[in-house]
Amino acid sequence: MNRIERLISKSCPDGVEFQPLGDIGELVRGNGMPKTDFVEAGVGCIHYGQIYTQFGTWTKETITSVSVVNAQKLAKVNPGDLIITNTSEDIKGVCKAVAWLGKSQIVTGGHATVFRHSQDPKYISYYMQTPAFFSEKRKYVTGTKVIDVSARNLAKIKIPLPPLEIQREIVVILDTFTELEAELEAELEARRKQYKYYRDELLSFQDPTMRGVNWMALGKLLDYEQPGKYLVNSVTYDDSFDTPVLTAGQTFILGYTDEINGVYNASPENPVIIIDDFTTAFKWVDFPFKVKSSAMKLLTLKPEALGILRYIYYAMKTIRFSPQIHARQWIGTYSNFLIPLPTLAEQDRIITILDKFENLVSDLSFGLPAEIKARRQQYEYYRDKLLTFEEIS
Repeated sequence: MNRIERLISKSCPDGVEFQPLGDIGELVRGNGMPKTDFVEAGVGCIHYGQIYTQFGTWTKETITSVSVVNAQKLAKVNPGDLIITNTSEDIKGVCKAVAWLGKSQIVTGGHATVFRHSQDPKYISYYMQTPAFFSEKRKYVTGTKVIDVSARNLAKIKIPLPPLEIQREIVVILDTFTELEAELEAELEARRKQYKYYRDELLSFQDPTMRGVNWMALGKLLDYEQPGKYLVNSVTYDDSFDTPVLTAGQTFILGYTDEINGVYNASPENPVIIIDDFTTAFKWVDFPFKVKSSAMKLLTLKPEALGILRYIYYAMKTIRFSPQIHARQWIGTYSNFLIPLPTLAEQDRIITILDKFENLVSDLSFGLPAEIKARRQQYEYYRDKLLTFEEIS
Protein backbone atom coordinates (compact mmCIF):
# COMPACT_ATOMS: atom_id res chain seq x y z
CA MET A 1 0.00 0.00 0.00
CA ASN A 2 1.52 3.34 -1.05
CA ARG A 3 1.44 6.54 0.99
CA ILE A 4 -1.63 7.97 -0.75
CA GLU A 5 -3.57 4.75 -0.28
CA ARG A 6 -2.65 4.77 3.41
CA LEU A 7 -3.79 8.38 3.75
CA ILE A 8 -7.11 7.64 2.03
CA SER A 9 -7.62 4.53 4.18
CA LYS A 10 -6.98 6.59 7.30
CA SER A 11 -8.71 9.88 6.40
CA CYS A 12 -11.66 8.73 4.30
CA PRO A 13 -12.12 4.95 4.55
CA ASP A 14 -15.76 5.17 3.43
CA GLY A 15 -15.01 7.17 0.29
CA VAL A 16 -14.50 10.76 -0.80
CA GLU A 17 -17.15 13.42 -0.96
CA PHE A 18 -17.96 14.78 -4.42
CA GLN A 19 -19.04 18.42 -4.42
CA PRO A 20 -20.22 20.84 -7.13
CA LEU A 21 -17.67 23.51 -8.02
CA GLY A 22 -20.25 26.12 -7.06
CA ASP A 23 -20.30 24.77 -3.49
CA ILE A 24 -16.51 24.57 -3.26
CA GLY A 25 -15.83 28.16 -4.25
CA GLU A 26 -16.96 31.24 -6.18
CA LEU A 27 -17.10 31.44 -9.99
CA VAL A 28 -16.72 34.90 -11.54
CA ARG A 29 -17.28 35.25 -15.29
CA GLY A 30 -14.83 37.52 -17.11
CA ASN A 31 -15.69 40.07 -19.80
CA GLY A 32 -13.94 42.11 -22.46
CA MET A 33 -10.16 42.18 -23.03
CA PRO A 34 -9.57 41.85 -26.78
CA LYS A 35 -5.97 41.26 -27.85
CA THR A 36 -5.79 44.87 -29.03
CA ASP A 37 -5.75 45.88 -25.34
CA PHE A 38 -2.35 44.24 -24.77
CA VAL A 39 0.50 46.61 -23.84
CA GLU A 40 4.23 46.21 -23.27
CA ALA A 41 4.03 46.84 -19.52
CA GLY A 42 1.13 47.03 -17.11
CA VAL A 43 -1.01 44.55 -15.19
CA GLY A 44 -0.41 40.91 -16.07
CA CYS A 45 -3.28 39.19 -17.87
CA ILE A 46 -4.21 35.79 -19.25
CA HIS A 47 -6.38 35.70 -22.37
CA TYR A 48 -8.68 32.70 -22.68
CA GLY A 49 -7.06 31.71 -25.98
CA GLN A 50 -3.64 31.50 -24.31
CA ILE A 51 -4.93 28.81 -21.94
CA TYR A 52 -5.21 26.39 -24.89
CA THR A 53 -1.89 27.24 -26.49
CA GLN A 54 0.53 28.80 -24.00
CA PHE A 55 -0.13 27.39 -20.54
CA GLY A 56 -0.17 24.01 -18.88
CA THR A 57 -1.71 23.05 -15.54
CA TRP A 58 -0.38 26.10 -13.70
CA THR A 59 1.79 29.17 -14.17
CA LYS A 60 3.62 31.80 -12.13
CA GLU A 61 4.04 34.26 -15.01
CA THR A 62 1.88 35.88 -17.64
CA ILE A 63 3.02 36.54 -21.20
CA THR A 64 0.87 39.63 -21.80
CA SER A 65 -0.28 42.74 -19.95
CA VAL A 66 -3.01 45.35 -20.11
CA SER A 67 -2.98 48.95 -18.93
CA VAL A 68 -3.88 49.79 -15.33
CA VAL A 69 -7.00 51.60 -16.58
CA ASN A 70 -8.25 48.60 -18.57
CA ALA A 71 -7.37 46.20 -15.74
CA GLN A 72 -9.80 47.97 -13.41
CA LYS A 73 -12.83 46.76 -15.38
CA LEU A 74 -11.64 43.16 -15.84
CA ALA A 75 -12.09 40.06 -13.68
CA LYS A 76 -9.42 39.87 -10.98
CA VAL A 77 -7.35 36.72 -10.49
CA ASN A 78 -5.68 36.22 -7.10
CA PRO A 79 -2.83 33.79 -6.35
CA GLY A 80 -4.38 30.33 -6.02
CA ASP A 81 -7.35 31.09 -8.30
CA LEU A 82 -8.03 29.08 -11.45
CA ILE A 83 -8.88 30.59 -14.83
CA ILE A 84 -11.21 28.28 -16.76
CA THR A 85 -12.17 28.62 -20.43
CA ASN A 86 -15.89 28.78 -21.17
CA THR A 87 -15.59 28.74 -24.95
CA SER A 88 -13.69 26.62 -27.47
CA GLU A 89 -14.04 25.24 -30.96
CA ASP A 90 -14.19 21.71 -29.54
CA ILE A 91 -15.32 19.89 -26.39
CA LYS A 92 -11.74 19.01 -25.48
CA GLY A 93 -10.72 22.67 -25.20
CA VAL A 94 -13.68 23.98 -23.27
CA CYS A 95 -13.24 24.09 -19.46
CA LYS A 96 -9.47 23.92 -19.76
CA ALA A 97 -8.01 25.38 -16.56
CA VAL A 98 -4.76 27.03 -15.53
CA ALA A 99 -3.95 27.70 -11.86
CA TRP A 100 -2.46 31.14 -11.20
CA LEU A 101 0.43 30.74 -8.74
CA GLY A 102 2.14 34.10 -9.22
CA LYS A 103 2.72 36.51 -6.33
CA SER A 104 0.44 39.34 -7.45
CA GLN A 105 -3.09 39.83 -8.68
CA ILE A 106 -3.65 39.61 -12.46
CA VAL A 107 -6.75 39.91 -14.66
CA THR A 108 -8.61 37.93 -17.28
CA GLY A 109 -11.35 38.73 -19.78
CA GLY A 110 -14.22 37.27 -21.75
CA HIS A 111 -14.82 33.58 -22.46
CA ALA A 112 -13.15 32.75 -19.14
CA THR A 113 -14.28 32.21 -15.55
CA VAL A 114 -12.24 32.82 -12.41
CA PHE A 115 -12.64 30.11 -9.77
CA ARG A 116 -11.86 31.21 -6.19
CA HIS A 117 -11.61 28.45 -3.58
CA SER A 118 -9.67 27.15 -0.58
CA GLN A 119 -8.45 23.85 -2.06
CA ASP A 120 -5.10 23.00 -3.64
CA PRO A 121 -5.25 24.85 -6.99
CA LYS A 122 -3.02 22.39 -8.81
CA TYR A 123 -5.13 19.46 -7.62
CA ILE A 124 -8.29 20.97 -9.13
CA SER A 125 -6.51 21.93 -12.35
CA TYR A 126 -5.11 18.40 -12.73
CA TYR A 127 -8.52 16.87 -12.03
CA MET A 128 -10.08 18.99 -14.77
CA GLN A 129 -7.87 17.13 -17.28
CA THR A 130 -9.29 13.69 -16.43
CA PRO A 131 -11.75 11.59 -18.46
CA ALA A 132 -14.13 11.71 -15.47
CA PHE A 133 -14.30 15.50 -15.63
CA PHE A 134 -14.64 15.35 -19.42
CA SER A 135 -17.71 13.12 -19.06
CA GLU A 136 -19.27 15.55 -16.61
CA LYS A 137 -18.67 18.71 -18.62
CA ARG A 138 -20.03 17.04 -21.77
CA LYS A 139 -23.47 17.07 -20.10
CA TYR A 140 -23.47 20.87 -20.05
CA VAL A 141 -22.03 21.67 -23.49
CA THR A 142 -24.02 23.95 -25.77
CA GLY A 143 -23.41 25.19 -29.31
CA THR A 144 -22.22 23.63 -32.56
CA LYS A 145 -19.80 25.96 -34.35
CA VAL A 146 -18.63 27.37 -31.01
CA ILE A 147 -18.69 25.10 -27.96
CA ASP A 148 -19.63 26.72 -24.65
CA VAL A 149 -20.08 25.73 -21.00
CA SER A 150 -21.49 28.64 -19.02
CA ALA A 151 -20.22 29.61 -15.59
CA ARG A 152 -23.65 28.66 -14.21
CA ASN A 153 -23.35 25.13 -15.63
CA LEU A 154 -19.71 24.88 -14.66
CA ALA A 155 -20.81 25.43 -11.06
CA LYS A 156 -22.91 22.23 -11.25
CA ILE A 157 -20.02 19.90 -12.11
CA LYS A 158 -18.99 17.72 -9.18
CA ILE A 159 -15.39 16.85 -8.37
CA PRO A 160 -13.92 14.57 -5.65
CA LEU A 161 -12.62 16.50 -2.66
CA PRO A 162 -10.22 14.46 -0.50
CA PRO A 163 -8.45 16.18 2.44
CA LEU A 164 -5.84 18.81 1.54
CA GLU A 165 -3.01 16.52 2.67
CA ILE A 166 -4.02 13.95 0.06
CA GLN A 167 -4.53 16.62 -2.62
CA ARG A 168 -0.98 17.87 -2.03
CA GLU A 169 0.54 14.39 -2.11
CA ILE A 170 -1.12 13.76 -5.48
CA VAL A 171 0.13 17.09 -6.80
CA VAL A 172 3.73 16.25 -5.83
CA ILE A 173 3.62 13.05 -7.89
CA LEU A 174 1.95 14.63 -10.92
CA ASP A 175 4.32 17.61 -10.82
CA THR A 176 7.25 15.17 -11.12
CA PHE A 177 5.80 13.69 -14.31
CA THR A 178 5.06 17.17 -15.66
CA GLU A 179 8.61 18.40 -14.98
CA LEU A 180 10.17 15.39 -16.72
CA GLU A 181 8.01 15.98 -19.77
CA ALA A 182 8.85 19.71 -19.75
CA GLU A 183 12.59 18.90 -19.82
CA LEU A 184 12.10 16.69 -22.87
CA GLU A 185 9.93 19.35 -24.54
CA ALA A 186 12.68 21.94 -23.99
CA GLU A 187 15.25 19.67 -25.60
CA LEU A 188 12.93 19.00 -28.52
CA GLU A 189 12.34 22.75 -28.96
CA ALA A 190 16.12 23.26 -29.18
CA ARG A 191 16.26 20.60 -31.90
CA ARG A 192 13.43 22.31 -33.77
CA LYS A 193 15.26 25.63 -33.71
CA GLN A 194 18.37 23.90 -35.06
CA TYR A 195 16.28 22.28 -37.80
CA LYS A 196 14.68 25.62 -38.71
CA TYR A 197 18.11 27.26 -38.98
CA TYR A 198 19.46 24.61 -41.38
CA ARG A 199 16.22 24.56 -43.37
CA ASP A 200 16.32 28.33 -43.90
CA GLU A 201 20.00 28.19 -44.83
CA LEU A 202 19.41 25.37 -47.30
CA LEU A 203 16.59 27.28 -48.99
CA SER A 204 18.12 30.75 -48.98
CA PHE A 205 19.82 30.55 -52.44
CA GLN A 206 21.53 33.87 -51.78
CA ASP A 207 24.59 33.06 -53.91
CA PRO A 208 24.14 35.11 -57.13
CA THR A 209 26.44 32.75 -59.04
CA MET A 210 24.15 29.77 -58.45
CA ARG A 211 22.59 28.76 -61.75
CA GLY A 212 19.30 27.09 -62.47
CA VAL A 213 17.41 28.88 -59.69
CA ASN A 214 14.34 30.88 -60.64
CA TRP A 215 12.16 32.87 -58.27
CA MET A 216 8.52 32.07 -58.86
CA ALA A 217 5.28 33.47 -57.42
CA LEU A 218 3.23 30.92 -55.48
CA GLY A 219 0.22 31.79 -57.61
CA LYS A 220 2.11 30.47 -60.68
CA LEU A 221 2.82 27.16 -58.94
CA LEU A 222 -0.27 26.36 -56.90
CA ASP A 223 -3.98 25.96 -57.50
CA TYR A 224 -6.31 27.32 -54.82
CA GLU A 225 -9.56 25.67 -53.73
CA GLN A 226 -12.27 26.73 -51.29
CA PRO A 227 -13.16 23.78 -49.02
CA GLY A 228 -16.94 24.32 -48.90
CA LYS A 229 -17.92 20.88 -50.19
CA TYR A 230 -15.57 19.21 -47.70
CA LEU A 231 -17.09 20.83 -44.59
CA VAL A 232 -18.17 18.46 -41.82
CA ASN A 233 -21.81 18.64 -40.76
CA SER A 234 -21.70 16.61 -37.57
CA VAL A 235 -20.52 17.94 -34.22
CA THR A 236 -20.17 14.40 -32.82
CA TYR A 237 -16.64 13.06 -33.09
CA ASP A 238 -15.34 9.67 -32.01
CA ASP A 239 -11.85 8.17 -32.24
CA SER A 240 -13.40 4.96 -33.59
CA PHE A 241 -14.55 6.80 -36.74
CA ASP A 242 -12.35 6.83 -39.83
CA THR A 243 -12.13 10.36 -41.21
CA PRO A 244 -10.14 13.12 -39.45
CA VAL A 245 -11.76 16.54 -39.18
CA LEU A 246 -9.14 19.27 -39.53
CA THR A 247 -9.26 22.70 -37.94
CA ALA A 248 -7.13 25.80 -38.41
CA GLY A 249 -6.31 25.93 -34.70
CA GLN A 250 -3.57 24.47 -32.55
CA THR A 251 -5.27 21.07 -32.33
CA PHE A 252 -5.28 20.56 -36.14
CA ILE A 253 -7.07 17.16 -35.96
CA LEU A 254 -10.23 18.16 -34.17
CA GLY A 255 -11.65 14.64 -34.03
CA TYR A 256 -12.93 11.87 -36.29
CA THR A 257 -16.23 11.64 -38.15
CA ASP A 258 -18.23 8.83 -39.77
CA GLU A 259 -19.46 11.08 -42.60
CA ILE A 260 -18.64 9.48 -45.94
CA ASN A 261 -19.81 12.25 -48.28
CA GLY A 262 -17.61 15.21 -49.10
CA VAL A 263 -14.30 13.67 -48.02
CA TYR A 264 -11.18 15.15 -49.62
CA ASN A 265 -9.24 12.07 -50.70
CA ALA A 266 -5.70 13.24 -50.08
CA SER A 267 -3.00 10.55 -50.05
CA PRO A 268 0.82 10.29 -50.23
CA GLU A 269 0.39 10.29 -54.02
CA ASN A 270 -2.19 13.12 -53.93
CA PRO A 271 -1.14 15.45 -51.07
CA VAL A 272 -2.41 18.95 -50.33
CA ILE A 273 -1.10 22.00 -48.47
CA ILE A 274 -3.64 23.64 -46.17
CA ILE A 275 -3.52 27.33 -45.28
CA ASP A 276 -6.15 29.41 -43.54
CA ASP A 277 -7.41 32.97 -43.30
CA PHE A 278 -6.05 33.66 -39.85
CA THR A 279 -2.44 32.46 -39.81
CA THR A 280 0.66 32.10 -41.94
CA ALA A 281 1.14 28.50 -40.79
CA PHE A 282 1.00 25.74 -43.38
CA LYS A 283 -0.06 22.12 -42.97
CA TRP A 284 0.95 19.14 -45.09
CA VAL A 285 -1.87 16.62 -45.46
CA ASP A 286 -1.57 13.27 -47.22
CA PHE A 287 -4.62 11.43 -45.83
CA PRO A 288 -8.39 11.70 -46.44
CA PHE A 289 -10.07 14.42 -44.38
CA LYS A 290 -12.96 16.81 -43.87
CA VAL A 291 -12.62 20.36 -42.55
CA LYS A 292 -14.29 22.25 -39.72
CA SER A 293 -14.17 25.73 -41.21
CA SER A 294 -14.35 27.42 -44.60
CA ALA A 295 -11.44 29.58 -43.39
CA MET A 296 -9.16 26.73 -44.41
CA LYS A 297 -7.96 26.76 -48.02
CA LEU A 298 -6.50 23.91 -50.08
CA LEU A 299 -3.41 24.30 -52.27
CA THR A 300 -2.33 21.77 -54.90
CA LEU A 301 0.36 21.80 -57.58
CA LYS A 302 -0.57 23.20 -60.99
CA PRO A 303 -0.13 20.52 -63.70
CA GLU A 304 2.31 22.72 -65.67
CA ALA A 305 4.43 23.77 -62.66
CA LEU A 306 8.07 22.65 -62.72
CA GLY A 307 8.08 22.07 -59.02
CA ILE A 308 7.53 19.40 -56.38
CA LEU A 309 4.75 20.15 -53.89
CA ARG A 310 6.79 18.90 -50.93
CA TYR A 311 9.63 21.26 -51.84
CA ILE A 312 7.18 24.19 -52.16
CA TYR A 313 5.76 23.32 -48.73
CA TYR A 314 9.23 23.62 -47.19
CA ALA A 315 10.00 26.80 -49.12
CA MET A 316 6.77 28.44 -47.93
CA LYS A 317 7.93 27.95 -44.34
CA THR A 318 10.92 30.23 -44.97
CA ILE A 319 8.90 33.22 -46.22
CA ARG A 320 9.59 36.34 -44.15
CA PHE A 321 6.29 38.03 -43.42
CA SER A 322 5.98 41.72 -42.70
CA PRO A 323 3.88 42.75 -39.67
CA GLN A 324 0.94 43.82 -41.81
CA ILE A 325 0.53 40.31 -43.25
CA HIS A 326 -1.92 38.91 -40.76
CA ALA A 327 -5.51 37.72 -40.43
CA ARG A 328 -7.36 37.76 -43.74
CA GLN A 329 -4.64 39.77 -45.49
CA TRP A 330 -2.59 36.60 -45.87
CA ILE A 331 -5.17 34.79 -47.95
CA GLY A 332 -5.35 37.68 -50.37
CA THR A 333 -1.61 38.06 -50.84
CA TYR A 334 -0.14 34.56 -50.64
CA SER A 335 -0.07 34.10 -54.43
CA ASN A 336 2.31 37.05 -54.85
CA PHE A 337 5.07 35.69 -52.61
CA LEU A 338 8.19 34.53 -54.42
CA ILE A 339 10.07 31.34 -53.62
CA PRO A 340 13.30 30.00 -55.15
CA LEU A 341 12.76 27.17 -57.61
CA PRO A 342 15.93 25.19 -58.47
CA THR A 343 16.07 22.19 -60.79
CA LEU A 344 13.85 19.21 -60.04
CA ALA A 345 16.92 17.20 -59.06
CA GLU A 346 17.97 19.87 -56.54
CA GLN A 347 14.42 20.11 -55.18
CA ASP A 348 14.41 16.35 -54.66
CA ARG A 349 17.79 16.49 -52.89
CA ILE A 350 16.55 19.21 -50.52
CA ILE A 351 13.36 17.25 -49.79
CA THR A 352 15.43 14.20 -48.80
CA ILE A 353 17.51 16.24 -46.35
CA LEU A 354 14.60 18.13 -44.81
CA ASP A 355 12.40 15.04 -44.51
CA LYS A 356 15.08 13.48 -42.32
CA PHE A 357 15.15 16.57 -40.09
CA GLU A 358 11.35 16.68 -40.01
CA ASN A 359 11.19 13.06 -38.86
CA LEU A 360 13.71 13.70 -36.10
CA VAL A 361 11.57 16.44 -34.56
CA SER A 362 8.08 15.22 -35.49
CA ASP A 363 7.92 11.45 -35.91
CA LEU A 364 6.20 9.89 -32.90
CA SER A 365 7.70 6.45 -33.59
CA PHE A 366 11.27 7.21 -32.51
CA GLY A 367 13.62 9.71 -30.85
CA LEU A 368 12.51 12.56 -28.59
CA PRO A 369 8.92 12.73 -29.91
CA ALA A 370 8.50 9.03 -29.10
CA GLU A 371 9.95 9.49 -25.61
CA ILE A 372 7.68 12.49 -24.96
CA LYS A 373 4.67 10.49 -26.15
CA ALA A 374 5.58 7.63 -23.80
CA ARG A 375 6.04 10.02 -20.87
CA ARG A 376 2.70 11.67 -21.58
CA GLN A 377 0.93 8.33 -21.69
CA GLN A 378 2.58 7.35 -18.40
CA TYR A 379 1.56 10.65 -16.83
CA GLU A 380 -2.04 10.31 -18.03
CA TYR A 381 -2.23 6.76 -16.64
CA TYR A 382 -1.05 7.77 -13.18
CA ARG A 383 -3.04 11.02 -13.22
CA ASP A 384 -6.27 9.16 -13.89
CA LYS A 385 -5.40 6.44 -11.38
CA LEU A 386 -4.50 8.93 -8.63
CA LEU A 387 -7.57 11.05 -9.26
CA THR A 388 -10.09 8.23 -9.23
CA PHE A 389 -11.96 7.92 -5.93
CA GLU A 390 -14.86 5.98 -4.49
CA GLU A 391 -17.67 8.41 -3.76
CA ILE A 392 -18.87 8.40 -0.18
CA SER A 393 -22.25 6.75 0.15
